[in-house]
Amino acid sequence: MKQLFWLLLLLPAAGWAQQAPKKPIPYDSAHFSWRKPVPRNRLRELQPDRPGVTESPFTVDAGHAQLEMDLLRLVNNGSKNTEREREWKYAYTLFKLGLSRRTDLQLEVPLYKVAKQRPAEASDWQQRQAGFGDVTLRVKHNFVGDDQEGKFAMAVIGFARLPTGGRVGGGGMEYGLVLPTDLELSDNANLEVQLETDLNYDREEGRRFVRLMPSVAVEYDFTEKVGLIGEAVGQWNTQQRRWQASLNFAPIFKVTKNLQLDAGTHLAMNRLSDHEYFVGFTVRR
Repeated sequence: MKQLFWLLLLLPAAGWAQQAPKKPIPYDSAHFSWRKPVPRNRLRELQPDRPGVTESPFTVDAGHAQLEMDLLRLVNNGSKNTEREREWKYAYTLFKLGLSRRTDLQLEVPLYKVAKQRPAEASDWQQRQAGFGDVTLRVKHNFVGDDQEGKFAMAVIGFARLPTGGRVGGGGMEYGLVLPTDLELSDNANLEVQLETDLNYDREEGRRFVRLMPSVAVEYDFTEKVGLIGEAVGQWNTQQRRWQASLNFAPIFKVTKNLQLDAGTHLAMNRLSDHEYFVGFTVRR
């Protein structure tokens, strides 16, 4: 009788254990590197840094490459004294290579840029420069949450921008650090918070200045294929000593596990902020 009692007591628990969904066990990424790639059937969810200003704290799987590209981006610069500026960016590309468990190497290649300037009172663009932009070298290292198992993830991105763009570039070396974080709010929603600090160069004044750029974004997936990012971005620098602000919106279309399309806009909230429109994609191999 005692054995029968314990058997009846354990039956419901055994039935629940059989019905409960099994959480996928992540691979031990320490066993893989750029020389020994992670098997394709064990890749994590695609997590690009685009389309918003707020980047992802997740790295590319070891041994795999990822390409993120602005096919086209139009930037109407905020007013600077009495001058108006407009930029067209074509095929601005970010190449990524997963090096190890928590680190990837990135190369930003701005293939073609057209910059125009004119006085505010003029109706025609009076100056025009076009050509290859400034190449940027970047390294991302994740500190926590790169296995996508927990609710929180954090990383650091360090970069150096080389003055390869001639008249369409910044004109001098630029450096920066980015601290992106991600908090999973639910199965469909994530909160992303980031702080970026840069040492930029002003070609006209021939000196450097510091820029701080905090941002916060919410990503919500309506379905497995369609999502939306809403983002608020602020900027302050030691040159203008005034805050700039924008609200950014970008729908995301997850075509496959390794291909994502996006488009969006940055809405200027004051006169100094840029107004942008863009369309792009991310692909992983």
